[in-house]
Amino acid sequence: MGSEFTLIRDEYMPLRELVFTTLRQAILKGELKPGERLMEIQLAEKMGVSRTPIREAIRKLSNEGLVTLIPRKGAIVAGISEKMLTDVLQVRMTLEKMAYECAFRNFSEKDMEALKRAEQTFEDAVRDGDLIRITEADEGFHFVIYEAADNDKLSEILHNLRENMYRYRMEYSKDVETRKSLIEEHRLILNSFASGDAKEGLKVVEKHIKNQETAVLNRLNQEAM
Repeated sequence: MGSEFTLIRDEYMPLRELVFTTLRQAILKGELKPGERLMEIQLAEKMGVSRTPIREAIRKLSNEGLVTLIPRKGAIVAGISEKMLTDVLQVRMTLEKMAYECAFRNFSEKDMEALKRAEQTFEDAVRDGDLIRITEADEGFHFVIYEAADNDKLSEILHNLRENMYRYRMEYSKDVETRKSLIEEHRLILNSFASGDAKEGLKVVEKHIKNQETAVLNRLNQEAM
């Protein structure tokens, strides 16, 4: 295992979370590549920890779909397949449209201010070019709308879907031109809430998700060539 990464240092974070976060970022950044085996002993030695937090982190990464557990072979970094992407985005499309419909009925001035701040945070992240910040700020923009929907069960399901979506958001955000498109789409969504045009807002969010699917599939096809 020749991947170059080291244990993230944060005195306020428990060791098991540091190990999990370190491995997660290594996968998302491509430092641990699809198909690469995750050997507990080697990872423990590399990160200077025992095997227990490594084992716990691998289990959590498996739950997120970032790692595949193969009987009698162990854990490998999961690849991104077209079917995986399509399945996740089909679910997201249905749930997100429901969330937007609810949010339009409940949207307040306070929600609008939160959405504007979230969009500014996203644009700042795009300007700085930090891929993880961009991905997390993109999530943050949509989470404002989920919260405005004021449906606890729907919000819970969407937050659970977050981990499955994270990797695709990151793939989508790697291209500079795509980031510009994301800013424009976010602004259109924000404007639809400002005008109260729910019909237009749903059109924009549907296009937003379909554009994400197309962009990620294009990247997968390019990488397979």
